[in-house]
Amino acid sequence: MPGPRNLITDVPGLKVGNAEDRALKSGATVLLPDESAVVSVAIHGGAPGTREIALLEPEQTVDKVDAIVLAGGSAFGLDAGAGVQGRLAELGRGFAVGPVRVPIVPTAILFDLLNGGDKGWGEAAPYRDLGRAALDNVGEDFALGSVGAGAGATTANLKGGLGSASKVLDNGVTVGALVAVNALGRATVGDTAHFWASPFEIGDEFGGLGLPRPLPPEAVSVRTKLDGLKAGANTTIAAVATDAVLTKSEAKRLAVMAHDGLARALWPAHTPLDGDLVFAMSTGQKKLERGLEDMVQIGAAAASCLARAIARGIYHAQAAPDDPVPTWQTRFKR
Repeated sequence: MPGPRNLITDVPGLKVGNAEDRALKSGATVLLPDESAVVSVAIHGGAPGTREIALLEPEQTVDKVDAIVLAGGSAFGLDAGAGVQGRLAELGRGFAVGPVRVPIVPTAILFDLLNGGDKGWGEAAPYRDLGRAALDNVGEDFALGSVGAGAGATTANLKGGLGSASKVLDNGVTVGALVAVNALGRATVGDTAHFWASPFEIGDEFGGLGLPRPLPPEAVSVRTKLDGLKAGANTTIAAVATDAVLTKSEAKRLAVMAHDGLARALWPAHTPLDGDLVFAMSTGQKKLERGLEDMVQIGAAAASCLARAIARGIYHAQAAPDDPVPTWQTRFKR
């Protein structure tokens, strides 16, 4: 079953904050652990945009981070991580180096510069301020759809958005996912309202439609933003989290496994023009009793949560003036 909120914040010790600019059609999202947390990452897309990523590899020295940031804005959006870092420093958080504390804030961005929003920001992009605002907005409850890093996200045929989902395993471990969906491809099956993630849906969290029967002939046709000459306007960025105690190496494996959920919810995925990336975080509150056997279950849950979160982000997206594509609700809701 999902946790009580069906959000990544069902994982104890986590909060999420969003900030967006409606005219800009972009924003930032912060995943904040109550205490510094073990994090690693897996990047399977060909065009990532990142900040402070190399240190997340298992062999690197820093073993915990203070926050994760997802943002729009392409490379300009990396400033959101700097904004969060500065605000955390004011709060006294960070990696201790003698008397100095340096907040560690890995950041990933998506490209939303061609979505109809006003990007004429002049000399200074607004993402540093959006990052700070998102951090100030953190809480256990947050909206889905056209908010935060998903405020201006799109897919090939529908508006994207910010999604989240959770699952509680039989051993009491909680797993959750948070994603900003801005894929080159599609999350729906052909021209239908049905989501590729439907086999993993719990209840009717994104419409309850299941898969179409039979599958339409065009279901596996490769239809992408390239058909609309919007090459580069892509990337799905995500984080999965668990309260299980994980090493950095185990977090790395969790991030790799979670990518299966991305591939099951988007067609195609991990393309040369997507920067598909998944962070994996452990808040370290529940010790695993069955080692590798538990890791298999946690990884599978992370993949299913991510698939569900992708569909939920699109399902809850809201229409705005000059959107290049319709929302799921506008096109299919009856």
